[in-house]
Amino acid sequence: MATSTLTDAPALTEAQIEHYRQQGYLIVRGLFSAADVEEALAEADRLLQMRDLIATENLRCRWQPHVKTQECLFECFDPVIDIGPVCARLAHDPRLLQVLGDLYGEEACLFKDKLIYKPPGAKGYDLHQDFIAWRDFPRTFLTALIAFDATGLDNGCTMIYPGYHHNGCLAPEDGDYHPLPKETVDEAKAVPLILDPGDVAIFGCFTPHNSAPNQSERWRRQLYLSYNAFSDGGHRRDQHYQEFHAWLRKKYAAYGKHFVYFK
Repeated sequence: MATSTLTDAPALTEAQIEHYRQQGYLIVRGLFSAADVEEALAEADRLLQMRDLIATENLRCRWQPHVKTQECLFECFDPVIDIGPVCARLAHDPRLLQVLGDLYGEEACLFKDKLIYKPPGAKGYDLHQDFIAWRDFPRTFLTALIAFDATGLDNGCTMIYPGYHHNGCLAPEDGDYHPLPKETVDEAKAVPLILDPGDVAIFGCFTPHNSAPNQSERWRRQLYLSYNAFSDGGHRRDQHYQEFHAWLRKKYAAYGKHFVYFK
């Protein structure tokens, strides 16, 4: 049986843990150093030059329309740690795992990883929860967002709606993705995740969130790392991507897109 990797020295205070439990999110300032971020940005730039990977048929790639011109913009590698060793080190960094272990009270297991670039003009995301009712999808799923760039309202930072996670899944649990109606949340309660490079924001899969378009001239590069508690399925990243790619193939086929691959 695998054992927990938690140490005897917690990274979070009881007040921080309670904030996460009650509000559904937590910001940990300066968890990663300027040197960590510099190395990550260099890797993000290197990956962006891998034109053999960036294709609309590649299941690894995500795209967003330009909010004004509707140009199709490359936005995301999902997954990324198999092509990005720096991102892989961040995903398994003891500093981050200790923070997540404090929140779980047990070992955190990497479930999903993606690098979102959000270039200038990229459209944001509708209001949604990350939980999807697939078979055995972990209800302890949470996401740790590592900021590579400074993020604010101008470049489309993530907006969190605290407290709603107590209501569980707010969409039909039918195994599909569903955006939430705007009236699901009180917009006045929105908390923008305004971050400096090296900051980490953490939110659970039942915490509603969205983001506006990037209206600035600067990028909003962030590494999104999602985990589950060890007791909620153990290490399941490989299984997740097999299931995710099967789901994507069916979705694309429904729109007439049959010739897709993963590279």
